Amino acid sequence: MPLKDGRYTGPLYRALNPVYAREPLSGRGAELYGGRFNAKGTPALYTSLDPTTALREANQVGSLQPTILVSYTADLGPIFDTRDQDGLEKYGATGSMLADPAWRVKMLQDQTVPTQELARALIADRFAGLLIKSFAKGASSSDFNIVLWAWDGKSGSLDVVDDEERLSRM
Repeated sequence: MPLKDGRYTGPLYRALNPVYAREPLSGRGAELYGGRFNAKGTPALYTSLDPTTALREANQVGSLQPTILVSYTADLGPIFDTRDQDGLEKYGATGSMLADPAWRVKMLQDQTVPTQELARALIADRFAGLLIKSFAKGASSSDFNIVLWAWDGKSGSLDVVDDEERLSRM
């Protein structure tokens, strides 16, 4: 599996709104709007272990919108593994809580979002991110994402693969 001793080393993919194409490491969109695993005001990078999952994740609502697919090389940790039932129990989390499709409605209504609360606890415990199965339409049980809250410095490294500097020309 993708984690070894709580670290992830390998490729990651992210499908970006073209508005953020020049800043593929910013986490600004998630910070502005919030997400399943980050409250508004908390930067996050939602990445996937394969390009197809990244595209599914970025285009969950409505028709396919213009999207920039970015590849990264990563060496990051510690990453919380949501497949670990004991770890989930430690944080009072369950599989059904992770998969709850109502998280967005709760967030928009300023209600407590349990997955965002889990993220707050993991961030406080200095996790760089979490490994989670994809809940996007069409995803299989082998499609995974890594949501990152820390992606440089002590957490490791995340580098954009852009040898030809294409993103800077956008």
